[in-house]
Amino acid sequence: MSRILLTGSTGQVGHELRHSLSVLGEVIAPLRAALDLASPDAIRRVVRETNPTLIVNPAAYTAVDKAESEPELAAALNATAPAVLAEEAARLGIPLVHFSTDYVFAGQATAPYRETDATAPQSVYGRTKLAGEAAIIATGCPHLIFRTSWVYGAHGNNFVKTILRLAQTRDTLSVVSDQLGAPTSARLLADTTLAVVSQLQYQRHGWLERSGIYHLTPRGQTHWHAFACAIVRAAQAQGMNLMLTPEQIRAIPTTDYPTPAQRPAYSCLDSYKLTETFGLSLPDWADDFALNFPAVRAGCV
Repeated sequence: MSRILLTGSTGQVGHELRHSLSVLGEVIAPLRAALDLASPDAIRRVVRETNPTLIVNPAAYTAVDKAESEPELAAALNATAPAVLAEEAARLGIPLVHFSTDYVFAGQATAPYRETDATAPQSVYGRTKLAGEAAIIATGCPHLIFRTSWVYGAHGNNFVKTILRLAQTRDTLSVVSDQLGAPTSARLLADTTLAVVSQLQYQRHGWLERSGIYHLTPRGQTHWHAFACAIVRAAQAQGMNLMLTPEQIRAIPTTDYPTPAQRPAYSCLDSYKLTETFGLSLPDWADDFALNFPAVRAGCV
């Protein structure tokens, strides 16, 4: 039986992982009071006390705009913490699963980014996440780094819940329409992680041979305005009492909605390497959203 140390179990991805990974064995999910990820000593202490056979790290500093004014804290959680976890994994000879982001890219591409494409993060968040990736790889521990995008789920705060909340109190809304990506459910991330880890734990040399960065998003692409319209339509179809209709959501350019952190204009990721390596079939983003929307809506209550 596996003994899995899971960080960030109260976040939207960590919450789903805690349930998905439980079929593999014991999931140890310390809360922030027990595991301060801003403290390297605390991280080492928890790893050595729990003596896991696998570490899974979805925890991160994800306040993209706030990171611009808190670069040290963002670096501590997104770069130093993964480095320490990876060092401990290397010491124990165990694998590490880590989650990263589309923000490591500049966002100027016209075709989905592959794992081998040049990175050029444009924000503190993106730079610290990229530093975390590099630190993990440098330790030489067996690892999987899953880059994903536009995450939403039933637990925690996200774009879907924000739109649902606003749609109940506003009759107009403006959403940017010139940033392209793929909405990814936390459930898809957790279930795919389970599928990959399940494969690897039964293969003697699988972890080292398949270590690396993998892109993990659904197929297809959309922009934030179209996604907002899809959210409102799904809510209407389920009988939610809304003030807002899709027709009342106005499409605007990013220049009309300035933020402290620069977002990638194009952040679609090519997940071919993941599907080819592990024989997995990922859904279209719209199908994934339709499947997960009822749970996300229920999580708003």
